[in-house]
Amino acid sequence: MSLLDILLDLGHGVVYTVMVTLVCSMTGLAVGLLLSSLYRLSIRSISFLIDIYTYIFRGVPVLVLLFMVYFGLPGIGIKPPPLLAMAMSLGLVAGAYLTEVFRGAFNSVDPAEIVAAQAMGMTRIQVLRYIEIPQMLRFAVPGMVNEFTSVLKYSPFAYTVGIPEITKEAMTLTANTLKGIEIYLAVGVLYFAIYRILLVGVHLIQKHYEIPGMREASA
Repeated sequence: MSLLDILLDLGHGVVYTVMVTLVCSMTGLAVGLLLSSLYRLSIRSISFLIDIYTYIFRGVPVLVLLFMVYFGLPGIGIKPPPLLAMAMSLGLVAGAYLTEVFRGAFNSVDPAEIVAAQAMGMTRIQVLRYIEIPQMLRFAVPGMVNEFTSVLKYSPFAYTVGIPEITKEAMTLTANTLKGIEIYLAVGVLYFAIYRILLVGVHLIQKHYEIPGMREASA
């Protein structure tokens, strides 16, 4: 069995790996954007709860949280499907990290712009929506890429809840062929290819929404 044959056999798992990565990344992005925006509004009680969330979910191992969701919740009558369990574990952990990334990026927005917008009669919500968030997302791109990469690296945990992603397919193929070196070399190649495609996609999005002259002004 050649390397090409192995790559073709693992192709079915690539679809699930990409799906898990996208679902968990989008979950983390939505959670991080929502919580960091609420934190930006400086509501003390909400900010305190957000601090607790980020403190806990950045400290809990992803695999432990996944087992708590997938194998623990059925004990109280809740049985999430595998993909939802990944979103509720890996997605929420990513959301905790992205909340901190976005909070830091918000601090890079020029305060003078906020004051000017409020002086023009814009409400705090309007300032957040039209002034702060668009700029914050541009500043947060490097941190977002790092976190999405981490989600991709944690995606093999999906095999523990029955999702046949690349690692699961590789384990099955290794058991049948006993060619572990070639198979896991192919797994590494596939993960690296997915990572590079992710970087290219983010670069294209960043270039599309980049403010003309911003890079030269910051240099």
